[in-house]
Order: sequence, then structure tokens, then C-alpha cells
Amino acid sequence: MVEHRNWGFQMTDLEIPVLIVGGGGAGLTASMLLSKLEIPSLLVSALPTTSVLPKAHVLNQRTMEILADAGAAEAIYAQATPRANMSHTAFYAGFAGWPEAGRRIGRLESWGGGGADLDWEAASPRASTNLPQIRLEPIMRRHAEQLAPGMVRFGHELVSFEQDDDGVTSVIRERASGAEFAVRSSYLFACDAGRTIGSQLGVEMVGLRDVGSMVSIHLTADLSEWATDPEVLIRWIWVPHMSRLATLVPMGPNRWGPDSEEWVFHLNYAFEDPRALDDAKVEADTREALGIADHPVKIHIMTRWELMGVVASKLRVGRTFILGDAAHRHPPTGSLGLTSATQDVHNLCWKVAAVLKGAATDGLLDTYEPERRSSVQVNVDNSIASALNHFMIGETLGLSDPDLTADEGWARIDRLWSGQSDDDAFRFQVRQAIASQSMEFRKLNVEYGYTYDSAAVVPDGTPPEQSLDPVRIYRPSTRPGSPLPHAWLEVVGGERRSTIDLVRPDRFLLIAGEAGGPWIDAASDLAAVNGLPVDAVRIGHLDGDYLDPQCRWLTVRGFGPEGAILIRPDRFVAWRHLGRAADPRGELGRAFEQVLCREVRG
Repeated sequence: MVEHRNWGFQMTDLEIPVLIVGGGGAGLTASMLLSKLEIPSLLVSALPTTSVLPKAHVLNQRTMEILADAGAAEAIYAQATPRANMSHTAFYAGFAGWPEAGRRIGRLESWGGGGADLDWEAASPRASTNLPQIRLEPIMRRHAEQLAPGMVRFGHELVSFEQDDDGVTSVIRERASGAEFAVRSSYLFACDAGRTIGSQLGVEMVGLRDVGSMVSIHLTADLSEWATDPEVLIRWIWVPHMSRLATLVPMGPNRWGPDSEEWVFHLNYAFEDPRALDDAKVEADTREALGIADHPVKIHIMTRWELMGVVASKLRVGRTFILGDAAHRHPPTGSLGLTSATQDVHNLCWKVAAVLKGAATDGLLDTYEPERRSSVQVNVDNSIASALNHFMIGETLGLSDPDLTADEGWARIDRLWSGQSDDDAFRFQVRQAIASQSMEFRKLNVEYGYTYDSAAVVPDGTPPEQSLDPVRIYRPSTRPGSPLPHAWLEVVGGERRSTIDLVRPDRFLLIAGEAGGPWIDAASDLAAVNGLPVDAVRIGHLDGDYLDPQCRWLTVRGFGPEGAILIRPDRFVAWRHLGRAADPRGELGRAFEQVLCREVRG
């Protein structure tokens, strides 16, 4: 008998609004957010625990905003890499064991430069951070279990599922006992990395495959003698004596920078190279690539994976939604896989909650696919381009030929330090090639400036914002479909608060100009008559419910003192009116009708 009293019901088999299959980043985020939205859910994962693999680690600003909504951000920041130890990435000629090994070829400021990049500081009140998934997921699991006791169940697998017009019936098996029970849910979230659900629904993964084979080695070793740059998080090591690229990343958990106790080492192989399948040969290759001979190393686990960039052919099939790795798979370059998964969930959860609570109709859920597909395709494309650009750096260095001898490889890279005028052009080309990798490490517009275009966004007739660089430069905007710009505001008593934090996870927010009182009244009237979940505030430099002391909001708001914008619960602009309206109640009501796919009485 399966009982659950926390949400107020008791049945032989379980009935619950949402069944989440998969206990990784997407599934755990979904569980936390739905709990915060007061939507009961059951999470099941066939695995006995959270990930034991050295996977994703960099968490961008928007992802940290979402994890703050879930209540987990502060615990993550407390365990994560200090900003001083992740302000840069750098490229090296070897690591150890050769006369010139460890010399730095180039360095790039990364992820906001530890607070030095003002564009990143202006984008969000939350900072990017770094915490490997093997450290992150246990934090997320604890928070999910606290929010939904007994409803986060590892060691439970999905046996089968069937969906109809009214819901989904699934059979779940507890792996330890073999006991099975049925779950009836309104919706099914497929966060299972594409292992089961998608293929049964005819969903295919479409895109680029066979780019390369990678082996990741999670190890414990004291590498502080050679990893001497404390500000560098990711070390890209071009190995001249092997003509290949390797990557070294600290894993903490208690110390970071050169003193990190644990590391993950990524070694690339040609696609289907049989050497990559032999643990002993991979360990030998690791020692040779690092140049550390018989230095003490404890290997925890080796994982093998394919470099690919693919997106699911469908993100919604009936009452089933495809999220996270089940919806898209990226190379790790750019750190966009886990962050995209978190943002999938954020996009969907408020919509499901609105439908289940009667604030919207099912049509709102159809906007999940077009909104997320465009964003994740950009992310996949950027990840692939960043990966390929690393190999372009190798070609520029002259290290792309696998038949080079060790002496030939080192002779080519030694030209960087020859001091000969004949090598000036070579040095310039290498410097330029490394600078181009800012597509991976300063891609603020990819990480933060992505926009949505769907029926849940009401166009205002203005043209899209034109960025000077669509990858690197984010320019805040309130054009419908854009993320809400961040600005520090002041409330009575001088307390500082971000515009980002004015939006509650289950409610819309109308922001009017200082003379936008009619919009405030319209929002209040529509909410009272229709039961709409909407808050309304005025913001101005000299007058309003919140004051804009730095004029930052005035600079980016994009509408006049008598205008207004409507922000969705996921902090994207749904609608904008630039100034005064003859019928503000009618204008705003029609916006709600389109976004929520329901009738709104004036």
C-alpha cells in the first residue's frame, strides 16, 4: 500500500499532479520548484543515488536565479569555488615532465572575471559559480526531500506508462524489493536523459554526432607543484609530445585552486579509438599527457562519452514533456548542458502550475516547446562551435598532426618563446586564436540574453534588439520575450532590492512608470474579477513604490513614465505598452487572454 498524507490524500495507488522520472539536475530542480509552487509531485530515479560521475560544474547567473527560487542557492554558494579561483581560464604547453612544460600560452577572463566584468555584475544580482555535479546534486536532493518528504525516491524505476486525454498512468518498481505500484498523474516530466520515455514516444535526437570520443578521469592527487595559477579554473593543456588536447579542472571539495584535493582530467581520443576503452592504457595516457610519471594518483572512476550536439525532435508529446539531457545533449564546452536543463524546468513549471490551478488553459503548455527549442539550439550550436574552436587553436599551434614526434611537437610550440622575428606572425596568430575562445568564456548574451517567441509573448511591434556581438554582448531590454533587466531599487528605509526579486515564482508582475497609476488600477481590477495572480508596482527615480536611485531602471526600461510591462513568473517580459492607453484595462486584459489562453473579463 502506498500512502502519502503530506499533501492531504491517501490512496492504494498514488494520484499526483506531476510524475518526474529522473533524479539529475532537471528532475531535482523540477521537484523543488513544483513544491515551491504548491504543486505535489513524485520524483523517481532508477539510480540508487545522485550522480557519481564528474559531470557539469559551471552554473551561470540565470541558473543561480532559478536555484535561488528553489531555495538551494545559498547552500550551493557556500560549498562552491570561491570567485577568486574561477576568474580565468588558461592554455598551457604541457603540464609537467618536460623542460618547457607548464608554460602558459594565453589566459582569458571568464564568467565575469570574479566580479571584475561590469557587464556581468549589471546583468543579475546573482553571480555565476562553480560546483561539480557530484557535489551539487546531493545539495539539491536534500532540499527536494525537505520540500516534499517521502516523494523523492531513488532506487525506483519506471516500468511502463500510458497516457490518455486526461493524464498518464505509470507503473513504478522499487528495485530493492521488486514491489510495484501505479501512479496516475496529470503530467509526466521526462528527465531521464532519454533512456526510456522519449524513444517510446517516437522522439529522436537530431544533430551532430561522432565529433570525438572523450574519457574523463576523476582522480585524487596533489598537483599543486605544477598547477600554479590560483585564478584559473579550467586548464586547457596542449600536449606537444602527444599532439592532443587535454583538460584539467579542480573538483574541491574543501580546497580549490592549485590546492584542490580532487581533479577531473579530460582526454580526447579519435572517434572509436579502441585505446580509449582500456583502463590501463587510459591511465598510462593520463600520466604521459600530464608528464607526472609515477607521481601518486588515486583514480576514482573513468567515464567515456561521445562529443555530440543534438536536440530532441519533440519536446512535448501529449501530457509528457521532455527536459534536460532527454531534450538536448551538449559538449561540455560552454557549460550549457546543466544550465539549459535547469532553464527548461523553470520555463515549464510555472506554466503547469498555472494550468493546474485554473489560471490558464492547456494552450499555455504548448509554448514550452517553441520557447525552449530556440534557446537550446543556440546553446548546442555554441557548445559545438566552442569545441571545434579548441581544435582550431591546435591547428594554429601546429599540433593537429597525430604523427608528430615528441621533439617535433615541442619544437613547434617552442616558437612561441623563441624571440625570433620570424616567429612574430606565428605568435600573433596563436594569440588571436586563443582570444577567439571568448565565444565560450564571455558569452553573456548566450547565457543571459536569450529571448522567447511564442503565443505566451505579445509582440509590441518594435524590432528586435541588435547586439554588437550576438554571443558576447548582452544589452538589457524590456522588449516582449526578453528577460527582465536587473536594476537595484530602493524601498522605504533604504533597503536595496533587485527588480529580479520583485517577481514571485507563481505570480505575474506589472511594472508601471512613475505616472502609470491607471495600469496599476487595471491590474488590480482584472485580478479581482478574474482571479489572476498578478502584483503591480510603480518604479521611478523620484516617485513610485520603489525608487531607482542609480537611474539604472530608467536607462533600460524602454517605456515612458505612463507606460508599463507585464512580467511572467519566469521573469520574461510578456507584454509592453510604451505610454498612456485610452483603455488600460482592455489592453492588459487582452494581453492576459493571449498569454494564459483563457477568457479574461474586463
